[in-house]
Amino acid sequence: HTFWFLPSVASCHAMCNLLKKRQNRFYQDYKVIVAAGSAAGIGVAALPPVLEGMDEPLKTKTITLSCGKLTTGVTVRPWTGILMLRNSSTPETYFQAAFRVQSPWTVINPDGASPNEEQIIKEECYVFDFAPDRALRQIADYSCRLNVNEANPEKKVEEFISFLPVLAYDGSSMKQIDAAGILDMAMSGTTATLLARRWESALLVNVDNDTLRRLMDNPKAMEALMSIEGFRNLNQDIETIINKSEAVKKARKEANDEELSAKEKKELTDAEKEYK
Repeated sequence: HTFWFLPSVASCHAMCNLLKKRQNRFYQDYKVIVAAGSAAGIGVAALPPVLEGMDEPLKTKTITLSCGKLTTGVTVRPWTGILMLRNSSTPETYFQAAFRVQSPWTVINPDGASPNEEQIIKEECYVFDFAPDRALRQIADYSCRLNVNEANPEKKVEEFISFLPVLAYDGSSMKQIDAAGILDMAMSGTTATLLARRWESALLVNVDNDTLRRLMDNPKAMEALMSIEGFRNLNQDIETIINKSEAVKKARKEANDEELSAKEKKELTDAEKEYK
């Protein structure tokens, strides 16, 4: 069960229509509830439709769309995540909405035979924000206001994130960001660690066949590279790649000049796949 915080009533209805489209099959299992506009009710009057939509929360899935309703003064225990899909004017508004999903969710007498037993259903909750600089700026601002006796902003943020850890997706996995990283990202949009990972990314390296051939034809470059054990193992593969690509290009040119049989077309296709 998640809460999606959107910028306007129109965007809530537009998102509802989008999620219900036939091609969005993943969301067909979810009941989408629009808690926006006059039709949704005023204040806490917007809450009953949400609870009715959840019915038995352990057996259902819901998405609640809102642009302001139900972000303060309500408790909906099954909400486990909130998606921040709008800009917020103040950190207070941002975190008031975020804290809606941290309400404890427990079940008493889970098996029907243990009236004194209480089972914790929700052990973690999540805030998803697809604008990292916005989220971290709010965290830096909010945490610095909480403790007026501490002059060091890094220590203020460190204390705050001990209760609200911040994770960032770096392209392959989720990494926790420390207080210094949060302040860096809030100011510049990235952290030193994430910036270093971007420089190390294989996506920045573009080596085509011409580059490989020039490399193979340069004795000094090859002498330096052959001193690297990993490259010695790759050397034969590089020659194979160049030879294979040239063979594919030649076969493709011949195919354009004359008609190929079905068998020859299949062999050419297989060779192209292997080269890629």
